[in-house]
Amino acid sequence: MAVLHPATIRPTKLEALQAWVPAQPWLDGADASQLELLGAYRLDDPDGEVGLEAHLLATTDGRVLHVPVTYRGAPLDGADDALITTMEHTALGQRWVYDGCADPVFLAAYREAITAGGRQADQFVATDTGLVPREATAHVRGTGTGAGDGGGELTVLRFPRPGAEPLALTGTWAGQDTPLVLAVLSA
Repeated sequence: MAVLHPATIRPTKLEALQAWVPAQPWLDGADASQLELLGAYRLDDPDGEVGLEAHLLATTDGRVLHVPVTYRGAPLDGADDALITTMEHTALGQRWVYDGCADPVFLAAYREAITAGGRQADQFVATDTGLVPREATAHVRGTGTGAGDGGGELTVLRFPRPGAEPLALTGTWAGQDTPLVLAVLSA
């Protein structure tokens, strides 16, 4: 379960990604000069310490990017190269935002979701009267049955693709009704 706190965030998530994504070597020629948010999903950190969110972004040339990020309350040791930005969150304070592909907590969450047949975290907005459900803008599902141990090589796809994989995380969002592969766990 992901609890979202109403707040002002500076820079916004989209502003941070618009500044960071165009300089990434994995862009493979995609035109990221303008990015549009198509949807996002969250996975759960079992310890409740790290925010795990992946953004699905449309590029200027019509491609879809899959950009996992983590939000931390303190710097992640040894991950300076994966730092996207720091942001000010009026409810949670300063947050360190990292490329989720370099964060061991997100990678473990991907493995768990894939092998256990997991799905995106339910999202709730914290209000003065309690938690209010928030509709997901992207839906993901692992293809595993819980029988595996999560071993093998994990590949997070920056460009979602069609296909059928025995151990994968697939996703849909508005305008994308057929599930696309977002991450693969090879045996």
